[in-house]
Amino acid sequence: MKPIVSAAELASALAGPRPPVVLDVRYQLGGPHGRPDYDAGHVPGAVFVDLDAELAGPPGDGGRHPLPDVEAFGAVMRRAGVSTDSSVVVYDADKGWGAARAWWLLRWTGHADVRVLDGGLAAWTGPLETERPAPAAGDFVPKPGALPLLTADGAAELARSGLLLDARAGERYRGEVEPVDAVAGHIPGAVSAPTAENLGADGRFLAADELTARFTALGAGDVAGPVGVYCGSGVSGAQEALALELAGFTPALYAGSWSEWSRDPERPVATGAQPG
Repeated sequence: MKPIVSAAELASALAGPRPPVVLDVRYQLGGPHGRPDYDAGHVPGAVFVDLDAELAGPPGDGGRHPLPDVEAFGAVMRRAGVSTDSSVVVYDADKGWGAARAWWLLRWTGHADVRVLDGGLAAWTGPLETERPAPAAGDFVPKPGALPLLTADGAAELARSGLLLDARAGERYRGEVEPVDAVAGHIPGAVSAPTAENLGADGRFLAADELTARFTALGAGDVAGPVGVYCGSGVSGAQEALALELAGFTPALYAGSWSEWSRDPERPVATGAQPG
C-alpha cells in the first residue's frame, strides 16, 4: 500500500461507507502545543494525538522521544477508534514529521492500513470542524517488529557496512550548530540527507521516481538490505523512512537517534560535511 493519500482521496473515503480513522498529530519541535490549533479547526472526525505524551516515552537515556510503552500506545490507538481492520489516515501541519511518527509506530506494531495525508492540513480543502469526536473504542493490539528498528550499535554497524542517513538539517549534521542536544555532529559514517529535500515547494512528497533518484544518489542503490535513518530524536527520521518506502527502499529507523547517541560519552562523534 502506498504510504500517502491525497486530500481528494481522503475526502472521498470520508464520504464512503467505511470512513477511515483520522488522527491529527500537529507537532512542532520546540513550538507550541498542537491541541489549541486542533480545537480551532480539524478534519471532520479527526482525533488529536499528543506526540510528546502519547507517541513517545519519557525523555531520558533513550533520547528525547524514545518509543512509547507498547501497551500504552495500543490503548491510545484504541481510544482513538483504531481497530485491526481500520483504515487509518494521519496528518499534521508541519513537514509531515508528527504524522510520520504515528504512521511508523502503527506500521512497526503491525497495522498495515495506515497512510499520511500528503501535504498535511494545508492540502485539505474540505470543511473543518471544532468539536471533539467521541469514537467507539477500537480493538487494535500492537505487535511490534513489523518494521526494522535499529539500536545505537545497529546504527553504528550500518554506518560502517551499509547506509545510514542523517535526516537532520545539514548544519546540524556538520556540527556547525546544535540547538537541542548537548553535542554537535553526526554518527561517523552517516550520510547527510535532510528531510526538507523529500518535499516539493507545495509541501507534498516528491514523486516516487524523484525520491528514488535522490536516495540512489546517496548510495541506497548500492546496499542489499535496509537503509538506516536517524534524526534528532526519532521524529523527523520517520518522515525520511516514509520517503524511503515511497522510493522503493526498506527503511530501518534508529528511534533513539542523535539525542540518544550524543548522551553516551563513549560514542564517537564526527563533524564536517563528509561522513567521517
